[in-house]
Amino acid sequence: MLITNDFEVGQPVDRVWAFFEDIPQVAACLPGAELTDEVGPDAYQGKVAIRMGPVKLQFTGTATIKERDDAAKRLVVDAAGADEKGRGQAAMLLTAALSPAGAGTRVAVTQDLQLSGAAAQYGRGMVGDVTAVLMKDFSRNLHDRMTALQQGRSADEIGSAAPASGLSVGLAALRLALARVFRRFFLPYRPSPS
Repeated sequence: MLITNDFEVGQPVDRVWAFFEDIPQVAACLPGAELTDEVGPDAYQGKVAIRMGPVKLQFTGTATIKERDDAAKRLVVDAAGADEKGRGQAAMLLTAALSPAGAGTRVAVTQDLQLSGAAAQYGRGMVGDVTAVLMKDFSRNLHDRMTALQQGRSADEIGSAAPASGLSVGLAALRLALARVFRRFFLPYRPSPS
């Protein structure tokens, strides 16, 4: 399934791009992600924990930078992993493209996501909503981390993003789903002004 999100960071595009070149720093901004080893140039092993409703999945796998276009400010990451308890697999081709947005940066993210096992039981809407919530958390963590590093704090002092709470992610995803249903069923029936 193809999922698209975008967000803005209140930092200049060149500064955000320089930050994106440091993959361990970027991974530290994603709730539930942990890099465990660098296994080659632009290749990493790691874990990602995600809770979707009552199911908590812990994927272990690899991520490889397939493309890094400095001129276009575009990054392509190929990631794949399997749930540690054997309940499924995930593969994703993620593309992030940066562009100026006023004094800040717009980050457009496209994820071509393939799920099997327990995670595949959720529909596109639920997976998209959970992804939107995680991207919002990621953008806030990215901005906060960049600001802290610019203030002279070390990466060790800052630490990694806390894993997303299953309850808060579930509630936020439910809000998005309800808003989508409301727009679909109620907004088209607004009476026209007389």
